[in-house]
Amino acid sequence: MDAGRTIASAETPRVPRWAARLALWLPTVAMLASSAGPCAADPSSSIEVHDRAGLLAAAASAKPGTRIALRAGYYGGGVTLTGLAGTAEQPIEIYAADPYDPPVFAGGTSGLHLVGPVHVVVQGLHIRGARGNGINVDDGGTPKTPARDVLLRGLVVRDIGSDGNCDGIKLSGVDDFRVEHCTVERWGRSGSAIDMVGCRRGVITSCVFQHEPGLERASGVQMKGGTRDTQVVRNRFVHAGARAINAGGSTGLDYFRPPLSTWAGDRFEAKDLTIVGNVIVGSQAAAAFVGVDGARFAFNTVLHPARWAFRILQENTAEGFLPCRGVQIADNLIVFDSQVWSEGGVNVGAGTEPATFTFSRNHWFAHDAPRGTHLFVRTPTKDPAAHFGEDPQLLDPQYGEDGVRPGSPAAEVGAHAFRAR
Repeated sequence: MDAGRTIASAETPRVPRWAARLALWLPTVAMLASSAGPCAADPSSSIEVHDRAGLLAAAASAKPGTRIALRAGYYGGGVTLTGLAGTAEQPIEIYAADPYDPPVFAGGTSGLHLVGPVHVVVQGLHIRGARGNGINVDDGGTPKTPARDVLLRGLVVRDIGSDGNCDGIKLSGVDDFRVEHCTVERWGRSGSAIDMVGCRRGVITSCVFQHEPGLERASGVQMKGGTRDTQVVRNRFVHAGARAINAGGSTGLDYFRPPLSTWAGDRFEAKDLTIVGNVIVGSQAAAAFVGVDGARFAFNTVLHPARWAFRILQENTAEGFLPCRGVQIADNLIVFDSQVWSEGGVNVGAGTEPATFTFSRNHWFAHDAPRGTHLFVRTPTKDPAAHFGEDPQLLDPQYGEDGVRPGSPAAEVGAHAFRAR
């Protein structure tokens, strides 16, 4: 059985978790271990806690510059911290005192819920077994005052929810945020590793998202509900749901941020997204563009999608919403199995504007039928500089680790090319 077929159909993926996780997690551990905490601050503002009660008390009295160091142990789940407010110069920090023996939040509806945080850093925690969302960050239901300037770093979130819409990390109404060096594994079968509703100016980088093959509803990273100006950069997706990246979506009209009643112009699910430098393995589609108004998908490595490389859809058809449009797809490496490939690798739904999509310099390779690669690819607009059928010479053909061999015809496209820039 060939590598692509194994990826698409195996019940249990043979994923080299140690390679992906160590590559991203150990730099964070080393960074944490090299200092008393993630940011320089007045040591007198540091509080060391050992249990849930200590955390709640420290958070209740926190002020700009407070640093809460969590010793190893179990803090339960369902921990809600409301109104944490630092400043740009003195954020409030909640972090693992010992990154090699992190605190664990287990169970609860949400493992950890931050309501209305401003200038807050959360780092090095492990969250598992929550019934709803692993970590939830939101504006507390007041869209006029979004949560903002939040950094989530080095979190491990796993085994969240069950079959429902349960997310590893849920962000609702959050501006100017970063999620970096996090690992999210096994979230709800209808949920997302990271789900954003009405978020702006965010960066998700250097994370690992891993689920299991064959999921029909889940997604890896989802950006919807008015999300805009957000970047997904240098991450690894392994069987991260039916849509590894859902750029846009279908959001209930009451959940948009800001509220749709305040919008003066056209409506959209998502706008001006940047998705670059990622490795995406498996999933029915590497990326779905769903009611998005402008996005760039470039320098990504797409390996063995089960049906399509891309989907172009319009799921929110309410009055005033723009059709899905204006996406640039460039400099990507796409390796697929022609026997499971569908619709030329690009699924186009009704109510969209596929003619506004541009394809540039993408490298396509049907690993089971190299010479016929061009026969299996149909894009809605022409890519005059596309490459078809040349073996990219991946060092790891299944999972795309470590890039390509010297002299590869795909040396200048894909995630490895972006990382070398």
